[in-house]
Amino acid sequence: MVSGHIMINALQELADITEADIALVNQNLDVLKAFSSGAEPEREVLTSFIQSAADSMQVRDDVYTKIDDGDRTQYILIVSGADAEIVTRIASSEIRGFLAMAQERADKNRFIQSILLDNLLPTDIREESARLKIRDDVPRAVFLLKVPEQNMSYALKTLKAMYTPAGSVFVVSVDTEDIAVVSEEPGAEVTDQMSQMAYMISDMMNTEAMIPVRVSYGTPVWQLVNLSQSYKEAQLALEVGRIFYPDRRVISYDRLGIGRLIYQLPRSLCEMFLRETFDHDVFAELDDEAMTTIRQFFANDLNISETARRLYIHRNTLVYRIEKMQKVTGLDIRKFDEAMTFKIAMMVHDYLNSD
Repeated sequence: MVSGHIMINALQELADITEADIALVNQNLDVLKAFSSGAEPEREVLTSFIQSAADSMQVRDDVYTKIDDGDRTQYILIVSGADAEIVTRIASSEIRGFLAMAQERADKNRFIQSILLDNLLPTDIREESARLKIRDDVPRAVFLLKVPEQNMSYALKTLKAMYTPAGSVFVVSVDTEDIAVVSEEPGAEVTDQMSQMAYMISDMMNTEAMIPVRVSYGTPVWQLVNLSQSYKEAQLALEVGRIFYPDRRVISYDRLGIGRLIYQLPRSLCEMFLRETFDHDVFAELDDEAMTTIRQFFANDLNISETARRLYIHRNTLVYRIEKMQKVTGLDIRKFDEAMTFKIAMMVHDYLNSD
């Protein structure tokens, strides 16, 4: 269904031009007035009209007209004034045009959703894309948003408002908590454009709409049939990001690094790696302060001075903490090889303890 404010804007302009009184009523008999100096239409009259077989009727100076979408009445248009009949025809045509556009958009969104979920054969995709006039020769990006279930409806509405009426962007729900945004990415620097769009979506949703979301995206594809592969990559990026990079609000499939490798390993192999690396559960002995110190040390590329500055502690205090952790882990994380071993072990531990 077309949102009420779009109808109101169009009818308001028509009312200003024709100086007619126009009101629009939806199927719930809620009055969406564009312009009316007259009295509110009576609910009993509306109910009687919508239940009747008549397509139009006149009550005193008001002309009532049903606007159907398929076999259902979506709106009742009420017009009064000297040129009520002509204004009714113009307004009815305009509203039906909006409904047709909305239906076409819904068909395209369902088509894109079916591709993402692997519900169509390649031949069906080619035929349907030709029917819907969706190009199959442009690069596209699949962005995936993880949204709290209670915010799903508002998030969908916000995203669709962001990209309406842009015909090259499709916003579809693919799960109770997942929304996919499929966008054409023209130009040579497709990867850079994808990154910019991902951060724009994240900023819009987290900062302006106040909806906490995480955004991921797969690699760009040049054919509709490959959209499902990019969607699966975005799914994997969301999951790997949740486990290994929880602080990142945007994550791409091609930058998952070692996290993707660990995630795809058998759990039994990961457990064996930890047993062979440590002779006891070192992570149970390292408190929050120790783990914070280690993560900050890694984040600053094993730079002791910069890590001490970021932690607001003296350099010697940091060295003391590292030496203390060395006694627990058996690894000196000031050395690259041993730091890498502990980094991998830490990520493996996070993976094994993820939900």
